[in-house]
Amino acid sequence: MEIKFTHGNEMVVKLIGRLDTVTSTQLADALAKEKVDEPMVIIDASELEYISSAGLRLLISLKKELADKNKTLEIHSLNDVCTEVFKVTGFINVLTVK
Repeated sequence: MEIKFTHGNEMVVKLIGRLDTVTSTQLADALAKEKVDEPMVIIDASELEYISSAGLRLLISLKKELADKNKTLEIHSLNDVCTEVFKVTGFINVLTVK
C-alpha cells in the first residue's frame, strides 16, 4: 500500500491499494511518525481497493486518538466494495464517511 500525506487546513492521508493486516501496521507506523497539527484528518480512500477488519480497527483507534486531542477524522471517497464493508460491519454509522 502507498500512503501520501498532505498538510494544509487539514491533514489528508491518501491510501492507495489494500488496507489489510499487513498494511494496517504500515499505516499505523506512518501515522505515528507524522505530526498532526491540523484540527481534522481526512482519509482519502478514492484509491483504496479493499479494507479488512484490521484496517477498520485501525481507523476506529485513530478516531479515538484524535478525539482525545479534540481533532476529527473523516473518511472520503470510498469505492463501492469498501462502502459495502463499512455498511455490513456497521462502521458506516461509527465513522464519518463522505
